[in-house]
Amino acid sequence: MTDLPLMVLLPLCFLGGLFIGYGYFRALRETANLLVNGGEPLRAIALTLGRISLLASGFFLAVLAGGLALLAAFAGLLCAKWIMLRRMREGRA
Repeated sequence: MTDLPLMVLLPLCFLGGLFIGYGYFRALRETANLLVNGGEPLRAIALTLGRISLLASGFFLAVLAGGLALLAAFAGLLCAKWIMLRRMREGRA
């Protein structure tokens, strides 16, 4: 669907997946903190809808670029998850 060569497209999709994953898991952590600490329920709902929308729209754009682009975006998302979990274990959250 796109005219970009794979050598450019795949790293861009990977970086996009990192960005989407960081936003997704950051919002997930904030939502969990709101629920545990008795925060505003509307803010938790907004964060949930926002992170699901971010994930769906990012993967939709990757699907339009092709299967390899989708896999690259998914790999970026998984790397962002690994980075966030590692930061949580080290206590730098």
